[in-house]
Amino acid sequence: MEISLIQKYNVPGPRYTSYPTVPYWNENNFTEQKWVKSLQKAFSESNSQNGISLYIHLPFCESMCTFCGCNKRITKNHAVEETYIKALLKEWSLYCRLLHEKPIIKEIHLGGGTPTFFSKNNLEQLINGIFSFAFKAEKHEFSFEGHPNNTTYEQLKKLYDLGFRRVSFGVQDYAEKVQKAIHRIQPFHNVAKVTFWAKEIGYTSIGHDIIFGLPFQTIEDVVDTVEKTNSLKPDRLAFYSYAHTPWIKGNGQRGFNEEDLPKDAEKRKLYEIGKQLLSKNGYHEIGMDHFALTSDSLYKATQNKELHRNFMGYSSSKTQLMIGLGVSSISDSWYSFAQNTKSLEDYYQLLEWDQLPVIKGHVLTDEDLIIRKHILNLTCEQETSWSDESLYFKELPAVLLDLKEIENDELIVIEENTIRITEAGRPFVRNICMAFDLHLKRKSPEKNLFSMTV
Repeated sequence: MEISLIQKYNVPGPRYTSYPTVPYWNENNFTEQKWVKSLQKAFSESNSQNGISLYIHLPFCESMCTFCGCNKRITKNHAVEETYIKALLKEWSLYCRLLHEKPIIKEIHLGGGTPTFFSKNNLEQLINGIFSFAFKAEKHEFSFEGHPNNTTYEQLKKLYDLGFRRVSFGVQDYAEKVQKAIHRIQPFHNVAKVTFWAKEIGYTSIGHDIIFGLPFQTIEDVVDTVEKTNSLKPDRLAFYSYAHTPWIKGNGQRGFNEEDLPKDAEKRKLYEIGKQLLSKNGYHEIGMDHFALTSDSLYKATQNKELHRNFMGYSSSKTQLMIGLGVSSISDSWYSFAQNTKSLEDYYQLLEWDQLPVIKGHVLTDEDLIIRKHILNLTCEQETSWSDESLYFKELPAVLLDLKEIENDELIVIEENTIRITEAGRPFVRNICMAFDLHLKRKSPEKNLFSMTV
């Protein structure tokens, strides 16, 4: 890849887990009543056909990882588990009161923080509590994030018995100097142990998350990490670019200096080398930053053009309604977004008052819905079209004009009513989506909001 292209397109930009992105939500036009109305509409349209998704945020971690920008609470006091689970189930009961029939849950994802901070008994209490108000879809996909240092065989077995078949383990990098810099000391044998346990128990999709662009990371480190990963043969991989966002309060990204990070072409080379090694070992690139074996549901969803992307990342299950439970969680009815308070204390207080802990959101306009569809198409299928007139919007000619330079650089092909991303253009998906982002075009960020795109 030409260095000039990396330098040209490596600019701050959204990751597009949603459109509009959170900084561009119109909070003045949002109320809890509007959220509830859109929730009920989405539920009535989709529950009986596709079911719904639940994202459950479990924020506690025993130590701070300095690469992480997630909402978390650092504590070694495990007495917090029961109070938090009680609050989650209270929030879920408030939602279920708003629905006219029992929800059918197709997808659950336990994210963090560290979900495996919680004991197997408390995780069982949580899932059983969820299903005291709901049905389990026949073809469900339940997943969770596991920390290799503290995931136990008993936790894996209990969650398997509760219907979970997918687990992703956070690896990041195996080099000791990198692990020290990001405060994530994690030996290879810990990852191997939990991976083999999951295979033995019967999990059908085991994932590893690895990151390029970390402080002090070299090509040799990436090669070593990918080779070790290949030796364990997880079914899918997230191979993320490190998002350096030290301006976000409490994200802990201050344990190293800017000069310790690989830059531009150097950083991109880490990805290209890793991608080549993964490809040689049977992994196929899926959307942005993801790879999967042909046997994995993510690959099959890509082949069948059924891949979906939301706040939980890429998924082979597509539901219209996703309810986010827990502090800072985001819900999505397709028509609107709603985010819970980021304060644990406020979260508990609002639930005590029998209030949904939603503090902000966005009601999508007709224009938003069209652009959202185009961005989903680009991130999931590497192409989008406006041959259906319902996907045409008046600013499209201006968008195509903005994309002309990207086309000249052979990163996309623009045909009569279709845009297709080329193989060379895959690393620049975020830049291509930015051309469609009308909110971003109309108002450039006044301060640091986004990580670099490449």
